Amino acid sequence: MLRVDFNLVLTMINLVVLFLILRKFLFRPVMDIMEKREAMIADGLKNAETSQTEALELKSQYEAKLQGAKEESSQMIERAKQEAKAEYDRIVSDADNEAQKLIQSARDNMDMEREQAIRDMKSQVASLAMDAARKVLVNGGRGADDTSAYDQFLEETGDPHGAAE
Repeated sequence: MLRVDFNLVLTMINLVVLFLILRKFLFRPVMDIMEKREAMIADGLKNAETSQTEALELKSQYEAKLQGAKEESSQMIERAKQEAKAEYDRIVSDADNEAQKLIQSARDNMDMEREQAIRDMKSQVASLAMDAARKVLVNGGRGADDTSAYDQFLEETGDPHGAAE
């Protein structure tokens, strides 16, 4: 049957003592290290998840701010366009008013010059008529002299029709 030998008992006791020593000095520290690593990995995963959640929140805030900035820039561009159009309209209106003033001033000057020219012509015609009347009176109303006085009058006035006749 089973015979228990003293060596077998000593071997068994050695194995139990070795197991207890290994358990005390090897397995427990290794298990503690593994638990610490497991806790560290769990904390890392928890931190990563928290960081990812925060990153997603920041991303949504960034996108909202970006959309707000786009809308604000669109509004600023629209305002700038409206201001530029208003300035353009004002400049065109001022230029139109200035042009109207210049046109009216030119017309007024032209009217004054025309009136002055008419007065000068009337004065010259009156002077020429006076000269012609004086010559007629000086010559005493002789017919041949009247024709020569008329021809001379036409030459002085510069009438080309009278010289050709």
